[in-house]
Order: sequence, then structure tokens, then C-alpha cells
Amino acid sequence: MEPRNLSDIFLFFKAWLFNPLSIGALMPSGRALANLITSEISTDTGLIIELGPGTGVFTHALIERGIDQKNIALIENDAAFVTKLQHRFGHAHTFFIDASRLHEVKFFDGAHAGAVVSGLPMLSMSPRKMIAILDGAFAKMRPEGSFYQFTYGPRCPIPRALLDRLGLKAMRVGRILVNVPPATVYRIVRRKPRPAASGERIGVR
Repeated sequence: MEPRNLSDIFLFFKAWLFNPLSIGALMPSGRALANLITSEISTDTGLIIELGPGTGVFTHALIERGIDQKNIALIENDAAFVTKLQHRFGHAHTFFIDASRLHEVKFFDGAHAGAVVSGLPMLSMSPRKMIAILDGAFAKMRPEGSFYQFTYGPRCPIPRALLDRLGLKAMRVGRILVNVPPATVYRIVRRKPRPAASGERIGVR
């Protein structure tokens, strides 16, 4: 199945016309971007949460990497996309909610995911909404879990001050020039606690 077909492009463009800030692009992401954003994910990763899957381009790439649909939770707040996803990925868990409400939903009977893949337009969001999304996402992941985010901008879409506040760090995975428009993928993870300085006594006055 080719995930980027004419019906998907039309559906995506129609959604963008009605809500451009929520959709963030004129058409679905390309296969090259889908391959890059899922490149570090395998069956060993475990459960996957996808934010803003749209027509399912990244979902399709996850399945091609061996991820069983029943191990994928799709979080989408556009009704037309939800209908498309439920039809296309009938064994995945599709939730019709905004990604900022992740803390309200129980995924996989309470089991934690190994990764979150995000197609959300972070650049158009307020800091408060980004914090809600990241807080919710990392609460649903194992401590070593990774949050994958792409952007059309020149740098990570999550500001450094916000990453510092949440105890996170971002690393560039790669850039795809053939995507329309070109896109960069980042991996966001929890920072490891800083080891105590030599001779420092913890908890002793």
C-alpha cells in the first residue's frame, strides 16, 4: 500500500484549509521522512504511541519495521483522519483526543511505551501546550524511552529553555531534503541525573 496517495493528499489539504495551525502542512509527509523518523525503532522498542498520525504515513512505516498494529496507539484530534485511521489500521488503538490530554488516557492496560513518534506541528503551539504534550508523553514511556519529533524549521522546535525546565535533551537524528518541504528529525530523551561532585556528601549537613 502506498501511504501517500491522491485521496490522502486531498484529505490532508482539506483538513489544512479548515485548521492550518493544527495540521501544519499542505500534504502528508513523504516516505523518506517516515523512514527517517522511525529508523531507530524496531520490535525491541516495544509499545509505540504516535501523536498526530494524520493519514498514517508514519504508522505504515512502523508496521513495515515489524511493529504489530496492536502495539500502536494513535492519537488524533481530526475526525476525518480518525475515520481513515480506523479503516486503514483496524487493529491499532485509535484515540480521538488532543495530544495535550495524554495524561487522561490509559494506554496498553497501563504498560509503558518504548517510544513516541510525533507528527504534531510544534512550531505553531504555545509553550504551555508543548509542556502538556511532553509531560504526558514521557509519563507514558519507560525511563529510557525516546520522543521523535520532526520539524520544517532550522532547529529543534522545542525551545532549549523548555527542554531544560522538563529535564530533557534533544539530539538531531537526520535531515531529509527530498521531503516537501525539507524536514529534520530530533530524538528527545530524559537527561541522566548529574553525578555528585567528588567529595560531595548527599543528604549530610
